[in-house]
Amino acid sequence: MLTKDILQALQGYTASMQKAVTFVLQTGEHSKRNELVAFLSDIASVNDKIRLEQRDTQGLLRSPVSFLLEADGEDTGIRFSGIPGGHEFNSLVLALLHASGTELKIDQSIASLVQGVEEKLHFEVFISLSCHNCPDVVQALNQFSLLNPNISAEMIDGGLFQALVDERDIQGVPSVYLNGELFANGKVNAATLIDKLLERDPSLAKANKGQTLPLQDVTVIGGGPAGVSAAIYSARKGLKVTIVADRFGGQVKDTMGIENLISVPKTTGPELVGNLHQHMQDYDITLKEHVRVAGIETGNIKTLTLSSGEEIATRSIIVATGARWRELGVPGEKENIGNGVAYCPHCDGPFFKGKDVAVIGGGNSGIEAALDLSGIVKSVTVFEFMPELKADQVLVEQARKRDNITIIKNVATKQIVAENGKVVGIEYQDRATGETLTLPLAGVFVQIGLVPNSQFMQGVVEMTRYGEIVVDNKCVTSEPGIFAAGDVTTVPYKQIVISMGEGAKASLSAFEYLLTHQMEEQSMDEVA
Repeated sequence: MLTKDILQALQGYTASMQKAVTFVLQTGEHSKRNELVAFLSDIASVNDKIRLEQRDTQGLLRSPVSFLLEADGEDTGIRFSGIPGGHEFNSLVLALLHASGTELKIDQSIASLVQGVEEKLHFEVFISLSCHNCPDVVQALNQFSLLNPNISAEMIDGGLFQALVDERDIQGVPSVYLNGELFANGKVNAATLIDKLLERDPSLAKANKGQTLPLQDVTVIGGGPAGVSAAIYSARKGLKVTIVADRFGGQVKDTMGIENLISVPKTTGPELVGNLHQHMQDYDITLKEHVRVAGIETGNIKTLTLSSGEEIATRSIIVATGARWRELGVPGEKENIGNGVAYCPHCDGPFFKGKDVAVIGGGNSGIEAALDLSGIVKSVTVFEFMPELKADQVLVEQARKRDNITIIKNVATKQIVAENGKVVGIEYQDRATGETLTLPLAGVFVQIGLVPNSQFMQGVVEMTRYGEIVVDNKCVTSEPGIFAAGDVTTVPYKQIVISMGEGAKASLSAFEYLLTHQMEEQSMDEVA
C-alpha cells in the first residue's frame, strides 16, 4: 500500500526510536479493515520496535477501523478512526515518533499549561483527508495527549463515518468535540484550542506568569512571510529575536497554488511555509507558537503579555499579523459556520459532493474557489456585488468554460437561510431592479477579501477605519519603537512577495531605531 520510497523514508525516521510502539487495532469486521491492516503492517515492517496487534479493547475504540497507540505497553491516549492517509499521514508518523520518545516540538509555556489540566478530557476531531488545516489540530491534540494522561484525542475520518457526521450535523472540518459536546469548529488551529482551554480554566495560565526570556531586541508578532522575513533580517544583524505566532505560516498556509512568487515558478502554501520554517531555523530565533498577544505596554522597554500568561520584555516590536477572511455580516452567516457556511473550499468542499453551492465574491479568491469546487459539487453559483468581476481574466475565462459554474453580477447577499440547523438557501437582491430572490443550495463559501488582524493593537498605534495599521515608507508606526509590515498595514497590494519585502524593510528600520536609541542612551550617560 505504501511505496518503497515512503517505506525507506519511514525506516530512516524511526531509526532512533527509544520506546516500542504498538498499533492496537479493534477486532471486528469492516469493508475497509483489510486496507487498514495492510497500511499499518507496512508501517510496522520498517522497524522491529513497531508492532501491530488486533484485540478487543473493551470499548476504548469505536470501530474495527479504529486503532490506538501504546508506548512500551502504556496507552498514549492517541486514537485514529479511519485510515490516516492524505494530509493525515504526517499526523500518524509524528504520533508514532513522539510516542516512541522523539522530543515534542512544543513551546514550554504551552506544555506547562496542558500539563496543568486535571479533569479528564477526550477530544474527537472530525477531519477530511483533503483538508490541509486538519492535521495541525490533530497533531496538537496528539501532543496534548502525550503531555497529560488526563487527555485523549481521536482523529475521525468523516468520509468513513458518514452516519456519525450526519448524526452530529457536521458540514465543515476540522470539527472538534470535547467529552461529546461541540468544542470548536470552522477556522480552528492550535491557538484556538489553547484559548478555549483557558476559557474553561483561566488558572492554567498561572504557571507561566512573569518573564521567561531575557530582554529581546526585536519581537516579531506574526509568523507569515512578513514576520519570518523580519525575523531573519533582524537575526542576521546579531539581534536577540523572538517570533510570537498563533499559527506559523498564517494565511499563506491556506493557499494551494502559488505561481507569482518570483524565481519560484510553482509552489503551494504548505510547501512555502515549510521552506520559511527551515530557513528560519538557520538563525538563533526564538519561536513562541500557538499563543496570541493579549496586551502591550509601551515605553522605551515594551512588555508583551501573551495568552499563555507569559510576558516578553523587548526594545522594539514588528507587527506582521496579516489578515483573515472577511465575513459577510448578514443574518444566518455566523449561526451556520460549519453547518453550510464555510471559508475554505479545499477543506470543506468534499462535504458538498453532488450538491449545489454558492461562492460569494468575484475576485481571484472567489473564482479560484469556484473552479476548485466545480470538480466536486453539482453546481457553483458565484455572486459578485459589483457590475463586473474583479478576478484576473485568465481565471474568468476558465470559469466560463465550466458547465456547472454560473456567475451572477451586481447582486447583494441579504441572508443565508437555514432549516433544522443546515443551510438550505441564500437570499439576494438584484441591485439594478431591487428584486429580492432566493436560490436553494446546501453550502455558501465566503470569499470577499481580508480583514487585518490588528484588534490587539487598538489604542496602541494609529489605524485606519478598516483596521489597517498606518505606516510610512519605512514601516514606522505612530508609536516609537513599533513597526509594522505586510497585510496588516496600509501598504497596498496584499501579495506574498510584497509582504516579504516589507518585513525586511521593517527589520532594517527597527535596527536603525535601536542603533539611534542606543547612541542617545550613551550620550545621556556621558552627560550624567
